[in-house]
Amino acid sequence: MKHADRYNATAISLHWLIALLIVAAFGLGLIMTDIPGLSMRKLRYFSWHKWLGITVFLLAIVRLGWRSTHPAPPHPVGVASWQQRTANGVHLLLYGLIFVVPLSGYLYSLAAGVPVVYLGVLPLPVLFERNDAIKDLLKLIHLSLNYTMAGLVALHAAAALKHQFIDRDGTLARMLPFLR
Repeated sequence: MKHADRYNATAISLHWLIALLIVAAFGLGLIMTDIPGLSMRKLRYFSWHKWLGITVFLLAIVRLGWRSTHPAPPHPVGVASWQQRTANGVHLLLYGLIFVVPLSGYLYSLAAGVPVVYLGVLPLPVLFERNDAIKDLLKLIHLSLNYTMAGLVALHAAAALKHQFIDRDGTLARMLPFLR
């Protein structure tokens, strides 16, 4: 596979770093919400979860900026046009969710009356005071968006593995250059 047919090192690094942070935040979200009551451990996990979300959001800004000046390589020859359209649509949805999921979590925290302090030192603006009327709705939105993202990530990963092991068309090598 020619170098021009792959993503560059910056795009690859941002992809895998953001993916790792999303998986960590999702897993931590599942763990922390299963801890009964209110404990220091649970509060610590909530803080870490928020820090991961903010970091994903910030890295997504960097990634979008990078992507705006470094377009994706073309799909490998032979990939059906419907698969290309589907892949492009899933990528757009994932990009949107990478921004909207952390934002919905931030708004949910504010509605719950819990300020967000990035890394324990940088307080984020409190855009509105505690609001019980929208708290449950924002929680539902945040959860729904998270599970939507999880489903799309699973679809994305399954498609990459299908292309690697069934189609053998080099699609996965665009993001994992050591596969060549």
